[in-house]
Amino acid sequence: MDMILDLLLSKYQLFLLVMVRTSGIFIFSPFFSAQNIPNTMKVGLTFFISLLITSYLPITPDFNNEIILFVILKELMIGIIIGFISYSFFSIFYIMGQIMDMKIGFGMANVIDPLNRTQVPLMGNFYYILSFLLLMRINGHHLIISALVNSYDFLPIGSFKYTGDIVNILINSLAKSFEIGFKLSAPVVAIIFITDIVLGIISKTIPQMNVFVVGMPLKVIIGLLIIIISMPIFFTTIDSILDLIVNDIYKFIKM
Repeated sequence: MDMILDLLLSKYQLFLLVMVRTSGIFIFSPFFSAQNIPNTMKVGLTFFISLLITSYLPITPDFNNEIILFVILKELMIGIIIGFISYSFFSIFYIMGQIMDMKIGFGMANVIDPLNRTQVPLMGNFYYILSFLLLMRINGHHLIISALVNSYDFLPIGSFKYTGDIVNILINSLAKSFEIGFKLSAPVVAIIFITDIVLGIISKTIPQMNVFVVGMPLKVIIGLLIIIISMPIFFTTIDSILDLIVNDIYKFIKM
């Protein structure tokens, strides 16, 4: 306890700036921003991570009161951008689930996401929770913390400058998330499209058949079967998505 107090007293300004950058990540990062995690736990985790990083950094900044506010804003922006990049790739699963729900027929059965307290697609919520558990299983959250620690090697305290390249990185991250989400949902979209064509042919061939009554449960069954069959593809993409998150974070901090 005395060591912690000595560290805080000797490097109080460094600890404050480190805690601001860490807090920025906790705002957006899917690993740490879940609403069902108590705020006291978030604050405690932020405090201890900041304490460890402070003890790791050899520098002792000395900013006057007029500059410290601008430095705090810069540190907060760094944390928010790192968290936003990681969250943008996690939106892949919501995009994929939304497309699947619209094709299968689950578009009217949206659920409330307990993590973010928003209305989300049924399959998107399923894929999001599953991917969250898988990434926790392979220690994906450790890579986010590691990127935070390494960011001080490339972005020292107070060195952040807003440029157009940062905007391009954020836009590219969102574009990649839409592209990957659409590609992952492509098998279901293609099979359901073929099913719609077949049902249209049947409705012309057998007018007495109520295609709407038959088609809705049929598309649900076929869609769920395709989802089950394509689940190994989803498992193999988790590592790739995690690599994209880490690569874009390091691309930002190395800029």
